[in-house]
Amino acid sequence: MNLKKLIPELSSGIINAGFDKEPRKIQTEAMPKIKSGADLILIAPAGSGKSTALVMGTIQQLKKPFEEAPRAIIITSTKEKAFEMEEQFATLGKVCKLRTFVAFDKGIIQYQKDEVYDGLDVLICTPKRLTELVNINGVPMTKISLIIMDDADTIMLNRYHPIIFRIGDGVKKAQIIVAADKWHHKIEDLSEMVLKNPLVIEIEE
Repeated sequence: MNLKKLIPELSSGIINAGFDKEPRKIQTEAMPKIKSGADLILIAPAGSGKSTALVMGTIQQLKKPFEEAPRAIIITSTKEKAFEMEEQFATLGKVCKLRTFVAFDKGIIQYQKDEVYDGLDVLICTPKRLTELVNINGVPMTKISLIIMDDADTIMLNRYHPIIFRIGDGVKKAQIIVAADKWHHKIEDLSEMVLKNPLVIEIEE
């Protein structure tokens, strides 16, 4: 991974976390593509470092706190995974100080809506709760520039994927990144309907 091409604050976070010593292949290949602003499909096995690449890419694209409305939405399969990603933002983006919030199933939805409207940069959420929040206008979409679906094969298998069709169709200028352990036929549907000439990175480890 060429740290010189990343914003200094992210480079510092990567070095402090020790991720520069043995960079994962998916991170090395994905970061230039994410930085370019292209829509992207990442296919790589569990444990390959996809989620970390997504966190790095989000920090690189957003850079610093800005205004109140969220600029990135990250959809992941479980509450536990969402909090793991938030921890990585705290580690890798410590200098950038991006504001993150996790919204999850069975949490108090009005509290979560209030937190979103209080101001943040990155909303990390489970697909069911995101759907519920969108249904009550709980997520302002005016500033969204990055939409990420992690664990896409799991989310699609559980039939929670329509939310990304809905958001992606409504936010025309956002960069969309889809990450999965393995290919799912619904990813092709998503590519045709919502993504814009997506690049595909497929890694076997």
